[in-house]
Amino acid sequence: FFLIIPATLLLSQEIHHVTIPLVGQEAPSFTARTTNGTLNFPADFGRKWKILVSHPQDFTPVCSTELLELAHAQGEFDKLNTSIAVISTDPLDIHFQWKKAMEEVNYQGRGQVKLKFPLIDDDKIVISRQYGMIHPSSNSTKDVRGVFILDPDNLIQGIFFYPNTVGRNVEELKRTLIALQTARADNV
Repeated sequence: FFLIIPATLLLSQEIHHVTIPLVGQEAPSFTARTTNGTLNFPADFGRKWKILVSHPQDFTPVCSTELLELAHAQGEFDKLNTSIAVISTDPLDIHFQWKKAMEEVNYQGRGQVKLKFPLIDDDKIVISRQYGMIHPSSNSTKDVRGVFILDPDNLIQGIFFYPNTVGRNVEELKRTLIALQTARADNV
């Protein structure tokens, strides 16, 4: 049995590749508008550890609760010499609305909290593609659910990808960060 495919069909098929930056590689840099002003990532965070958290869309229940958990843990991340940046594929004006709405919530009875970390505008999905979070045959942002942990040299030390239905665990991010920092300090 032979399958005959017209040459024009073969030639019309465009080959797409997704490149996800790997552990040990330098993190892709970008400049973007954020709720905290223009950000040159990762350079603006200097010699700190960095956590880049991505979301497919603002105002979703899972994403909102994750950001509120991160906001409540900001002090702990500060003590770990770590800056957080959040990227979403919605435009900046929606980010400001989302941030304002979250800062008015008394989440789980812990009181209101200010989101000190920047919410990055990636409405053109350029940065999400740069970090390998968009399927090549789709313009959908549903897959933008990643976390990248960078060391002070801006090398990627940890990568997590999650399905839309599963929220990220801030305690797991802290545990991973502490383990990476300990391994670096002890030359493991």
